[in-house]
Amino acid sequence: MGEIIPQEIIRQKILLLRGQKVMLDKELAELYGVETKALNRAVKRNIERFPADFMFQLTKDEFENLKYHFGTSSWGGTRKLPLVFTENGVAMLSTVLNSKRAIQVNIQIMRTFTSVREMLATHKELRHKIEEMEKKYDNQFKSVFEAIRQLMVPPEPRRKKIGFLRE
Repeated sequence: MGEIIPQEIIRQKILLLRGQKVMLDKELAELYGVETKALNRAVKRNIERFPADFMFQLTKDEFENLKYHFGTSSWGGTRKLPLVFTENGVAMLSTVLNSKRAIQVNIQIMRTFTSVREMLATHKELRHKIEEMEKKYDNQFKSVFEAIRQLMVPPEPRRKKIGFLRE
């Protein structure tokens, strides 16, 4: 069966928060085709399945920073601080949301988390291999390795970003 949601759309919804790759309850609900309050209600009915390393609630400062980062002064009338789900928490959601769409979307999200992890690992492995090669060869290749290292550095953002990164 083909993708119902392109992997790039899912990848854009993954944030880096507290050093972890996470997804917001609002974003997950949208992907699953349910209301955010319905998703959160299902989670609260099964709260024992969601320890702190699977799901946590944003602090007020984190939430304000998130709103600032996305350039919005309101978040659709949100009264409660959003819940965020780690990769394990997203996997656990499949046990509490039982629709066919939720299962299909969950499979796609898990595949996206895996591809993001593989991309990050490949980047680290490439850097390590270049460093090892640099140790083996003499100074005549030093400028070549320096040029490669500069190509691996991500471009500087046009404006200073605060708080959260999408992956």
